[in-house]
Amino acid sequence: MSSAEVTAPKPLTFTLLRLLSDGEFHSGEVLAQQLGVSRASVNIALQNVEQYGLTLFSVRGRGYRLIDAPQWLDENKVSAGLATPELFHIEMTDTAVSSNTVLLQRAALGASCGSVLAVEWQSAGRGRVGRVWHSGLGNALTFSLLWRFEFGLSAISGLSLAVGVAMMRALGKLGVAGIGLKWPNDILTSRGKLAGILIEAQGDMLGPSAVVIGIGLNLRLPRTVQQHIDQPVTDLAHSVGEMPERNRLLALLLQELANMLGVFAKRGFSPLRTEWESYHVYQNKQVKMLLPDGTQTIGVVHGVNDEGALRVETKQGMQIFHAGEISLREA
Repeated sequence: MSSAEVTAPKPLTFTLLRLLSDGEFHSGEVLAQQLGVSRASVNIALQNVEQYGLTLFSVRGRGYRLIDAPQWLDENKVSAGLATPELFHIEMTDTAVSSNTVLLQRAALGASCGSVLAVEWQSAGRGRVGRVWHSGLGNALTFSLLWRFEFGLSAISGLSLAVGVAMMRALGKLGVAGIGLKWPNDILTSRGKLAGILIEAQGDMLGPSAVVIGIGLNLRLPRTVQQHIDQPVTDLAHSVGEMPERNRLLALLLQELANMLGVFAKRGFSPLRTEWESYHVYQNKQVKMLLPDGTQTIGVVHGVNDEGALRVETKQGMQIFHAGEISLREA
């Protein structure tokens, strides 16, 4: 998740942080000579890196030392972890306004199906209903995947739920415990939100269409990041015995997404419906629906239909709710 209050790291900052990723002390003077910049430039570039959720020691006479350096994203490592690397066109970038925003622009210009953009730090990461997605540097996984379908926008209903199924499968393979899905697009634990999904589409109602799937997954959330978030959140470190290597995790997520999208392209959400319901944290529970007009409806969740709409038994009978701007809470 990223905050408008935090300025984007400069290119020199990224270069220095990568040099410091060995965990050893490095002289500022030596770093300056190595990069052909002034000693002052090094100092400025490393000022306030704590705002990105990093821990940097600066000791007079010894230099700088980065503690718990990020596992930097690496296209080759991700490709090596894929069973079908030919399906993807992977790109990593240090900063972007939003991976979804960039990939949507590229989609309009003809970017190929399977294009992936993973970002180390987003200056304006986005969640559902215009919310900001906050993250630090290296302590989250934020990426987007472009997928093209022959059918139109009217047939992509339920895709965000299908993406949730793919993510649950991937995290399950890593032994992540105590996770579930919240309709329509969040992954939760008892501690709070672990990951979010943002689906944005282009095309015609009758086809073809292009969909950008944006995913934000918290890995290790430092307090400097958590203080910007106005809801209960958690991270993968609290839900898994051994943290997976970041590039391996991205490869696993991409592979499960590709497997799911192959099914979705042929049969839609219907084949995934029962599995999704088995993960839903509010299945057969009483919930409160906060509607866009300010009203609310209370009822018991009875799963979803084949289009991914929520089925809720209310006093007025069974009602169907589509995602839109509805907010779901346990009653």
